[in-house]
Amino acid sequence: MFSAGYRSIARRCHASSTLLQSQAKRTMATTEMTVRDAINSAIDEEMERDEKVFILGEEVAQYQGAYKVTKGLFQKYGSKRVIDTPITEMGFTGMAIGAAYKDLRPIVEFMTWNFSMQAIDQIVNSAAKQYYMSAGDIACPIVFRGPNGNAAGTSAQHSQCFAAWYSSVPGLKVVAPYNSEDARGLTKAAIRDNNPVVILEHELMYGVSFPVSDEVLKSDFVIPIGKAKIEREGTDVTIVTFSKMVGLALEAAEVLSASGTSCEVINLRSIRPIDRDTIINSVKKTGRIVSIETGWPQCGIGSEIAAIMMESDAFNWLDAPMERITGADVPMPYATDLENAALPQVEDVVATVNRLTKRQLVA
Repeated sequence: MFSAGYRSIARRCHASSTLLQSQAKRTMATTEMTVRDAINSAIDEEMERDEKVFILGEEVAQYQGAYKVTKGLFQKYGSKRVIDTPITEMGFTGMAIGAAYKDLRPIVEFMTWNFSMQAIDQIVNSAAKQYYMSAGDIACPIVFRGPNGNAAGTSAQHSQCFAAWYSSVPGLKVVAPYNSEDARGLTKAAIRDNNPVVILEHELMYGVSFPVSDEVLKSDFVIPIGKAKIEREGTDVTIVTFSKMVGLALEAAEVLSASGTSCEVINLRSIRPIDRDTIINSVKKTGRIVSIETGWPQCGIGSEIAAIMMESDAFNWLDAPMERITGADVPMPYATDLENAALPQVEDVVATVNRLTKRQLVA
C-alpha cells in the first residue's frame, strides 16, 4: 500500500491531468425533455430507421403504453410492429426471442421488471446463452425494457431492483439510464446492439424533465454501452450509483459542498459491462468511495464495486475502507414512512460521507 504522503502528491498530479477531460462535456443544452419522451423518441427513430425493429408487451399499442412510453407508435407503425400481448410474460418473451433468432430486432416491454420473473428462464437460458450455445452462429438482438425498482407504495412484490440479478448473467448487457440524455442514447444503443440488452428504467423518472443538447436530439446519437459518466467532479470522495439514485447523490453532494467536502459523482449508466476504469481512476483521485443502490445489500452492485477495489490497484490509493448504502435487507414495506426508511435518503449519504472522510488508514 502506498504511503499517505505519496498518495497525496500523486493525487494532485492526477487531478491536473484530468482537468482537460472536464472540457469535453456536451454542448450547452437547449431543450427540455422528459425521460418518457426521450425513450419514446429513441424507439420511434429506431423503428423508422430499421423495419426489423418492433415492440410488443402488455398495453403497448392501443392503450399507448401503461406509462405512455409507446404513445403514438401504434398509430404510426400499425399492429404488425406495435403488438399488444396477453398477460403472459413467458409466452411473449419466448416469441420475441424466437423472432430475434430469425434476424428481427424485438423490443420487449415489461410493465415492471418484477413481472420479468415469469420470463426469467427465457431471458437467461434462451436469450443470454444462445450465441454461446450456437458457437456464434445465432445471435439474439433483443431489448428487454421497463421500470425497475421501487415506485411509490408498490410494496414488496413490485419494488425490487433487478440490477444485481441480471448483471450477473454472461451474455446479457445491462444498462440503467438516469436522465433524458441517458434514456435516448442508451435505448438507441441497445436496439442497435446484436446482443440481448436489459434496460432498467425507473417509473418515478418517466415524468421528470432534463435539459438536452442539440447533439442528443440527433437521430444518430448513441451512448456506448459500458461507459460511465462523471456527473459532478470532486476531490474528497467518489460516489458511484445509477438510475434514480444519481439524483440523490447529486443532491447530497450539493449539501456536502456547503461544509467543504468535494464529492465526485459517477453515473454508471452501464451495469454490465461496468466501467471499471472510470471508477478506479476516480478513486485514485479522491481516496474514498461510497456506492448507492436501492437493491438489497447481499451480492449487490456495491458488492461488485467493492470487489473491484480489492482486486485492482485502486486498493493502494484508498485512504479509508469503502462504504455501501443500499436498500434495507427486507421486503419493501407498503407504509410510506417504512418505505422511506427502507430506501437510501440524502441524510444517509451525508452521514456516510462525513463518517468516511474522518476515517484514515494507517500508512
